[in-house]
Amino acid sequence: MCGVIGVLGTSQASLRVLQGLQLLQHRGQDAAGILTHDEDGFHFIRNLGLVESVFPKDSPEVLKGQVAIGHVRYATVSKAKAERSIPGTPPLSELPNVQPFIMNFPYGIGLVHNGNLENFKELGARLQSKSRRHPLTRSDSEAILNLFAEALAEQTKAETISFRHICEAVRAVHREAVGSYSVVIMIAGYGLIAFRDPLGLRPLVFGKRREADGKNSYLFASESTVAQFLDYTECVDVGAGELIATTLAGEVFRARIVEEKSRPCMFEWVYFASPQTEWEGVPVYNARIHLGRNVARKIREEISAGRIQPDLIVPVPETARIAAISLSEELGIPYREVLIKNRYISRTFILDTQDKREKAVQLKLSPVESEIRGKRIMLVDDSIVRGTTSKKLIALVRACGAKEVYFVSTAPPIRYPCHYGIDFPNANELIAHDRSDTEIEKALGADRVIYQSVDDLVSALQPIPGSGRKEVTPCLACLNREYPTAQKL
Repeated sequence: MCGVIGVLGTSQASLRVLQGLQLLQHRGQDAAGILTHDEDGFHFIRNLGLVESVFPKDSPEVLKGQVAIGHVRYATVSKAKAERSIPGTPPLSELPNVQPFIMNFPYGIGLVHNGNLENFKELGARLQSKSRRHPLTRSDSEAILNLFAEALAEQTKAETISFRHICEAVRAVHREAVGSYSVVIMIAGYGLIAFRDPLGLRPLVFGKRREADGKNSYLFASESTVAQFLDYTECVDVGAGELIATTLAGEVFRARIVEEKSRPCMFEWVYFASPQTEWEGVPVYNARIHLGRNVARKIREEISAGRIQPDLIVPVPETARIAAISLSEELGIPYREVLIKNRYISRTFILDTQDKREKAVQLKLSPVESEIRGKRIMLVDDSIVRGTTSKKLIALVRACGAKEVYFVSTAPPIRYPCHYGIDFPNANELIAHDRSDTEIEKALGADRVIYQSVDDLVSALQPIPGSGRKEVTPCLACLNREYPTAQKL
């Protein structure tokens, strides 16, 4: 999971990309980078770390040009996973894997990518053996860049680049890439293009803004909250399987390259996306309100049966707060924030080792013991993946004198790995894999664990009635093992 952004048509392109990356920081904390282009060529800054540490204060002056792309990285493919590495590829440091990636032929191309290719290993081998393109990184994004560049070079070897050529190059990517990919590409001397995989697994929006000189500038970004902040008022989703191109001359071209089979990832609404974001016509904030309301029905049944008697509803900060408030209102049980977050600790889910996650949980949240002692506490979190955070928090609350501790997940049990960019690629890491609810309760140390049902999850992830948007059919592969790429695209 990563965050991508591109801006074209303003001398403030790099500044806006920098501001956009700050808004997308929650999507990746491993590394960040910005690439621009002007008459003097490419200019870039990229490094490991958070946005504020990677870019000096004078970055917008250094990163000159009317076109810019940027990336915040949350590594999935290249995290020292030997089973996904290309045979013969030597060990590399992480710095070469930091995007944007650049290729000097044809034209000069820069790329940023959010997603994960299932067939990365096979693509890498094919690019080496048939195209004689040796990988410089362990990133699947480089494979997409190579596929696109190879096809574009073939299309334009005797002609000046046009939208028709770009369509064919993107079609070539679709033919070979399997998995999730929301991509923004800078083509030197041409402009910016963006496209999504046929399943639309990862978000990408397109916006337009009228500048002071009367001309339009254009934006691509992973989340609509970026467009809102940067005053790109005309904002729409880049469709699944769609290509949008914006040129330096101010032209905009759109085409559906492959048939849409939309399966947006449910985890975006449940956990990853910012609450201010809207995707596929579904506001994230609204979805989380409904997640709380929907799971309230199951909890009410548990209370009526005498199995639980919660005194307080307590959110696990930050993502679960909206659903927990909604749940509290629905049940009429007091809501209390008695786990106080240290705002300088990273999101524990996206840390790269179990040991780091466990230590971060201890540093991240401090309990208010006086409010917990002697009470039956209902903890509410967005999901339970590995169980690291859940287990530590249950023990923490018990140590403060809680009479009983219940744990509510606003997502159903995550039993199967994700191959599309969420970092749980191995089933044996998942606490719900091959465990019953009773076994999960025992493993976590909870008096009761309550999960959202799949039907109630799906009903929460629907557009606002009357919006005119079509029904959302999310990818639920991590819940039911029905991987959409098992179908021929």
